[in-house]
Amino acid sequence: MKKLLPLLIAAALAPQAAHADVRITEWMYAGGSGEFVEFTNLGSTTVDFSGWSYDDDSRLAGVFDLSAFGLVAAGESVIITEVDADTFRFDWSLGSTVKVLGGYTNNLGSSDEINLFDASGNLVDRLTYGHATVGGPRTQNASGWAGSFAALGANDATQWVLASVGDAESSYRSLSGAIGSPGFTTYAVAAPVPEPETYAMLLAGLGIIGAVARRRTR
Repeated sequence: MKKLLPLLIAAALAPQAAHADVRITEWMYAGGSGEFVEFTNLGSTTVDFSGWSYDDDSRLAGVFDLSAFGLVAAGESVIITEVDADTFRFDWSLGSTVKVLGGYTNNLGSSDEINLFDASGNLVDRLTYGHATVGGPRTQNASGWAGSFAALGANDATQWVLASVGDAESSYRSLSGAIGSPGFTTYAVAAPVPEPETYAMLLAGLGIIGAVARRRTR
């Protein structure tokens, strides 16, 4: 029984699948040094991006490989852009710790889709936008970000807002004159804590141990 307790605790505290907690958190289809899309791990566990991919409205998994992001920590935002990664970092004054993948060629248009797929090709998140069609901000020289936490993952661009300098997203002006906050989102987890399911698993395990111990005593 003494050997069983550590195993139950370890199983309860082990990292859980967090695919649903990775969201599209910002995008700009034109302007500045180049268009970009930001993904953020909003969960409380690290996510391995090996085999993950991005595509636009063709909706094909595997088009642009995101494996180079590697392990994305809880609360971490990562960026893809059409320009060279170093050029993008310089324009937005981003440090080397911010993960940026440059050089994708399936460029976004003014009316398009952003699709994020996991290693199995499952859709993790999608955002369909078009200021003249389905609605949403016109993200030209200014990015779009979710107007509320509920907007994340809802695939409703009308709930997104256009970035402005000093807004609630801490948006600022890049060297090229674009406005946004790539590499940061106000909705990121500041201090990850175990999820409710984790505590439930741990308590269930302890309850089983207690019941067995009582039976042995009797």
